[in-house]
Amino acid sequence: MVNALAWTLLSIGGGAALPQAAARPAAGSGDKVPVLLISGQNNHDWQYTNPKIAEGLLQSGRFDVDITLEPAKTLADAAAIAKYRCFVLNYNGERWGAAAEQNFVAAVKGGTGVSVIHAANNAFEGWTEYEQIVADLWRAGTGHGRYHAFDVRMIDRDHPITRGLPDLKSHPDELYHNLVHTPGVETRVLAVAHSAKETGGTGKDEPMAIVLHYGAGRIFHTPLGHVWPGDVASRATFDNPALHLLIARGTEWAATGAVTLPTVLPNQLSLDEEKEGFRLLFDGKSSKGWRGFAKPEFPAQGWSIVDGALHVAAGGGGGDLVTSEQFGDFELRFEWKVAAGANSGVMYRVAETQQAPWQTGPEYQVLDDALHGDGKEPKTAAAALYALVAADGKALAPVGEWNEGRIVVRGWHVEHWLNGQKVVDLDLATADAKAKVAASKFAAMPHFATQPRGHLALQDHGDAVWFRSLRVRDL
Repeated sequence: MVNALAWTLLSIGGGAALPQAAARPAAGSGDKVPVLLISGQNNHDWQYTNPKIAEGLLQSGRFDVDITLEPAKTLADAAAIAKYRCFVLNYNGERWGAAAEQNFVAAVKGGTGVSVIHAANNAFEGWTEYEQIVADLWRAGTGHGRYHAFDVRMIDRDHPITRGLPDLKSHPDELYHNLVHTPGVETRVLAVAHSAKETGGTGKDEPMAIVLHYGAGRIFHTPLGHVWPGDVASRATFDNPALHLLIARGTEWAATGAVTLPTVLPNQLSLDEEKEGFRLLFDGKSSKGWRGFAKPEFPAQGWSIVDGALHVAAGGGGGDLVTSEQFGDFELRFEWKVAAGANSGVMYRVAETQQAPWQTGPEYQVLDDALHGDGKEPKTAAAALYALVAADGKALAPVGEWNEGRIVVRGWHVEHWLNGQKVVDLDLATADAKAKVAASKFAAMPHFATQPRGHLALQDHGDAVWFRSLRVRDL
């Protein structure tokens, strides 16, 4: 067997797996779950997909992963495979032999879970027990249209795997149609995709995630996960973190009967946020919707997109960023982290009539309190309404870890939130607030906090800072 970490280091593939910071197991989820990824033969590019599947599971923080490329040998040792809580199937090839097959079936009947990925449902025509475990099979009459991006809709959110899980939007993959159902096997369909006739499909919804039981074993099956040998473009399938999250949640349920992994990835809306009218200001991939302050385009230097975050490099000279849109009353939610000693900020209701955003827009301070001088003064420390109001009762994440920020503005009533706690509450239109402004450096800036609408701005203060999951709603 190949240790998954060693396999990942030896692999030559690229692409995006499940972001580590977004995949911490919930408290009390227990020890890591040992799983066995079964591969070594497939008509698809298993040399590429093995390390990508393993990487997604490992980065979820929930699993220990071993990979076997010799399932006939590995599964023939019943004692050796007894430690695994789930078998992850990425195999389509020769039969394993009587001993391995009997041990596999016995383990699943006894409670070992199974996670079936893509072409594993093509395998072993005529092996009755395997066909009962997989349930929906590629057999005569099954097919797919052209490789393309399509939406995967969660139609059953009462199951632990899909509870609270957003749809997969524009997921690039093969869309299997007319899978052949094993007679007498009861399944539960969790997700579907529409197989459009214009892309070579059936014109109907096809199952994209199902669950079932075989004895005491829980089975998760997704026909998603296509990468064709020699087709580099099809590797985009595993560049989608949402697919990794679905597989990780499905594998956790198959292994344990529960799901503790998160439902929302960075730069994605939760179901509640969708219902509440939030929209993304940054998709994690492009600079669309952002440009330099008082400039027509995104900065050519200083700012970049790194691991799904808007990143300003130390000394990069890119200047401040602003949204193309303007906002009046709004709620902004965002994640931020800083390098050691770094300083930045998020400003709002910014006008481009002055030389800098902070001359018109109030600022949510972004800071390393411990190493930056501004951290010694509460009114200029992290999450403060800069130079006006200190952040009260805050809990700041360590440098290098993500913080959840939130800014709510109604009229001139301003709230700052940090990691789930409201830390600033001030109405800038009151006499008390105007006195605070008059006693600050903003007294010399007559346009400060006067704009009924304005841009949101991310500050380049010359230090390394990251922003992601920027989502906003109008109030």
